[in-house]
Amino acid sequence: MSLYLDHLATLQRQAEAALERSGFDALVIASGIEKYAFLDDRPYLFQVNPHFKHWLPLTEHPHSWLAVRPGRKPRVVYYQPDDYWHVPPSAPSGEWVDAVELIIIREPEEAAQALADCVTPRAAILGEADAALPGLVPNNPEPLLNLLHWARGVKTPYELAQMRAAQRRAVPGHHAARAAFLRGDSEAAIHRAYLLATGHTDRDLPYTNIVGLNEHAAVLHYQYQDEAPPAESRSFLIDAGAQVNGYASDITRTWVAPGHDEFAALVGAMEREQLALVDEVREGVDYRDIHLSTHRRIARVLRQAGLVKMDEEAMVAEGVTQPFFPHGIGHLLGLQVHDVGGFMASETGGIADKPEGHRHLRLTRTLQAGMVVTIEPGLYFIPTLLRRLRESPQGAQVDWTAVQRLSRYGGIRIEDDVACRAAGAAPENLTRDAFAAQG
Repeated sequence: MSLYLDHLATLQRQAEAALERSGFDALVIASGIEKYAFLDDRPYLFQVNPHFKHWLPLTEHPHSWLAVRPGRKPRVVYYQPDDYWHVPPSAPSGEWVDAVELIIIREPEEAAQALADCVTPRAAILGEADAALPGLVPNNPEPLLNLLHWARGVKTPYELAQMRAAQRRAVPGHHAARAAFLRGDSEAAIHRAYLLATGHTDRDLPYTNIVGLNEHAAVLHYQYQDEAPPAESRSFLIDAGAQVNGYASDITRTWVAPGHDEFAALVGAMEREQLALVDEVREGVDYRDIHLSTHRRIARVLRQAGLVKMDEEAMVAEGVTQPFFPHGIGHLLGLQVHDVGGFMASETGGIADKPEGHRHLRLTRTLQAGMVVTIEPGLYFIPTLLRRLRESPQGAQVDWTAVQRLSRYGGIRIEDDVACRAAGAAPENLTRDAFAAQG
């Protein structure tokens, strides 16, 4: 059996079990609709329902539907309008076609009739409210969603293959971006080099690229791209991924121009700690412990670099590492860049709390084999956070002259996508493997 067909069989088993446990007899999933700007006829970029693309490698197909019933082939209602204003979806093709019962519709409203025999009072309908049609109104039952979201944290072999491919697609873009930085290009030009090398456009990136030169690297989600290059390009942070069949990669690298040895040494220290954190991705490990380990490692970097003259444990206990590393160590990755289910206490729901004082962590689950997580430690020089630290009692222990000197570089983030493997096995670093394969 192919990886995809095996994946489809796994989803069918999971869906049937979830339907039985939650008291439903059918699962109906909307792909979603195009949304339009207020008082305009211009649509936003379409974002497919991740539950839909979990089953089908279809990411640009609004107004389509999927129905899952126990013991039956999935039914796909495929919207293919006769449209001369836009390019309609191509004729259905690929391995999925023979694995489903396929119905093609020309108007969105036809989906209601095509699914009439699937929609009973005990049908679970997943989607946004605006996807509703007569008789097809999303109800998104929480008990069922909890079961599906929990299961989605563990990837099938098919999903892991798509995510490895997404890494391979992103790596040429990171090489091209680094080369553009070293040429002295602007942020906008670096971004265009990335798109060209990956074969992406802004429309189909898994998330908006972060491309920050110098001080801009201190803005965690820097959202702009200057067209003019700075007078001097000292440092460069790029957070950029790629997408294959609806699965994302999420990769960050920090580069330093030649001649900036002090900051380069700091990047090297962070690289070593990041690789050590990757090795902590093991089955049965509480991801919250990896986050807290990161703060201890950041404390070591700060002390060894002479930036903070405090004991490492005291730094963590007194919150001194937080201004330098204010976000979480990472998150689940898959059909969404920040994949669902990261805070679930169990398959039936509930919340696994974040460590006290660490409200930006996006994953609090115990790791299982097959999970893919990001490991992305950072060390930043963020003016507003450093100002608060300077005014605190611990501020006297900081070498503010060195901090001011290093603030010209913005900050450091290094991010790999890592698959957790079975007990005793080292993690699979999807990102480093892709870089190694491409030189």
